[in-house]
Amino acid sequence: MSHIVILGAAESGVGAALLAQAKGHSVFVSDKSPIQERYKQKLTQAGISFEENQHTLEEVLKADEVIKSPGIPEKAPIIQALREKGTSVISEIEFAGRYTKAKCICITGTNGKTTTTLLTYHLLKSAGYSVGLAGNVGYSLAEQLIEDKFDYYVVELSSFQLDDTYEFQPWVAVLLNITPDHLDRYGYSMQNYAQAKLRIMRNQDSAGYFVYNADDENIQRYFQSALRPVRQLPFSLHRRPDYHLAAYYTAEESLCTNLNPGISQGGEEVNVSASPLIGQHNRQNTLAAVLCARVAGLSIEQIETGLATFRNADHRLQPVGEINGVRFINDSKATNVEAAWYALDGIRQPIVWIAGGTDKGNDYTTLIPLAKARAKSLICLGVDNEKLKTNFGGVVPHLEETRSVETAVRRALELAEPGDVVLLSPACASFDLFKNYEDRGCQFVTAVEKLMEETGLKSS
Repeated sequence: MSHIVILGAAESGVGAALLAQAKGHSVFVSDKSPIQERYKQKLTQAGISFEENQHTLEEVLKADEVIKSPGIPEKAPIIQALREKGTSVISEIEFAGRYTKAKCICITGTNGKTTTTLLTYHLLKSAGYSVGLAGNVGYSLAEQLIEDKFDYYVVELSSFQLDDTYEFQPWVAVLLNITPDHLDRYGYSMQNYAQAKLRIMRNQDSAGYFVYNADDENIQRYFQSALRPVRQLPFSLHRRPDYHLAAYYTAEESLCTNLNPGISQGGEEVNVSASPLIGQHNRQNTLAAVLCARVAGLSIEQIETGLATFRNADHRLQPVGEINGVRFINDSKATNVEAAWYALDGIRQPIVWIAGGTDKGNDYTTLIPLAKARAKSLICLGVDNEKLKTNFGGVVPHLEETRSVETAVRRALELAEPGDVVLLSPACASFDLFKNYEDRGCQFVTAVEKLMEETGLKSS
């Protein structure tokens, strides 16, 4: 057995270390930063040697193979030293893939990965499948493979996790979209970034499935579909004559699936009216998840039942309650303009919009038409609201500001009418008044629940 060095001692690194030790390798873990106490305890209990606050070059270079944390860039001196020596450097996902014969459904994309992963996992689990959840959602795939007790794994993968994969072969690979992000890691090249995303299906063959968004311009540009042997399942928001689509919407609340789009006509209808997900981007996420479920063998009835019981991750267009016909939605995760655009676009009812926080050089231009069409009031929740007031003061009929979440929620209810939606979608970071977006979202939920108790309602 070989000597393996793990660089980075967070979720993926510690998981890889535990799996490597379980498979008989000698293991050393090195982290340039302090290691969290819970991860130190795991390593200590397993008897695995580690160091923190440094990379001892001499120790790292003893490795037969190195497993690298997704957060360490290629340009890091320790990686350059390993490349110069010719040491194999791989990702946790590459290493983990060697030790399972389970069917892996792997999901990537610039946006929507987490929602699609959680929905796919929920559909399979609610149908009684033996399925694990792993990857960028916060659970190490490697650590789960010590027991390897599931028939399926649904794995969220970032481009960083796909870097340094070479032989890893998903059963189903999903690519939701490619928009500019993290370009500093890819030489400011959109092509390099797109190719990193496309690594998810580079090793697939005719036994695998590639689910992808036919509406995405960058996927169309960089995916050489004619050159791949994999079974391709493109999806679209609309029926398209230029594609043999595997899934598309036939109506607002109905989609059609066909796992043999190039061979047979028509397909099976899935009613998605019971899904709690909001917005066009989530319609695309739903198409991808439903296709994964169909490939895994779920019936239409099982999918429709699963859609109705799904609850997305907190702070992502999360319904938190209803008071006197007014719905409250927590979208605190919307820390940028694009995310807030999705929220405003996805809600069809009149909106009392709560926004604001730490501005990251935001350009609000794209939000102005939506705010004009959808928002009846804007409550600015931040320390400095001048930029919001300048952009939306003449657009939204009513604008006011506060530094209190509780005040914002109470005022929103007073300004709203039955049938309206109170939407926390800040379009800004949270650090002026809150620890992070989770803190902001939790305070919003608490304020809504307090108001519901006062009005004699139970939270939903």
